Amino acid sequence: MLKKYFPHLLAVAYAAEFVVAGVAPYSREVWYAENGPIVLLVAVIAVLYIRGIRFSNTAYALMFVLPFLHTIGGHYTFERVPFDWFNNLFGFQRNMFDRVGHFAVGFYALPIVEYLVGRGLVAKKWVAVTYALFTTAFVAVFYEWIEWWYAVSQGGTSGAAFLGSQGDVWDAQKDMLMDVLGAVFTLLIYKIKSCTGSARNAAQ
Repeated sequence: MLKKYFPHLLAVAYAAEFVVAGVAPYSREVWYAENGPIVLLVAVIAVLYIRGIRFSNTAYALMFVLPFLHTIGGHYTFERVPFDWFNNLFGFQRNMFDRVGHFAVGFYALPIVEYLVGRGLVAKKWVAVTYALFTTAFVAVFYEWIEWWYAVSQGGTSGAAFLGSQGDVWDAQKDMLMDVLGAVFTLLIYKIKSCTGSARNAAQ
């Protein structure tokens, strides 16, 4: 039962978090800017599900990490999220919550590969893996453009909060790196799952 309705549970949990985090955010402007793309993303996942395009529960679990984190970041603004336990654990001087969020962007490499392979759209799995990696890199660059545009157009504290650079001149490059590293991590999970599944089928 849990396995069958796992995506539904994730959607309900996200909706509940969205409502709670939408109460008295640090900046309403930042809340709208940060959550607008995420609401659209979740809507796309829901539409795909309704249209019969399904992914593994592992993929759904990974896909919802970003909406969960982004909603928290939208409430506090990313640089103000209470994340001291993580920063202190690794000795970081800046709030690394946004970096973790960017790492989670790479998790979408798994559903991309699952779709391409599952639909037989590629002849070789490595083509799907490469495509997923390059797609993640493109999305990383595109989102940094959006942050840049918003920061320039809005200016002030709202623009700075959305940009979230925290004084780091290489923030955009590091964010893009985290996106790609998240994709690499996720594709390694896919490789391990594939090898495990192949070994299990051979044993049978």
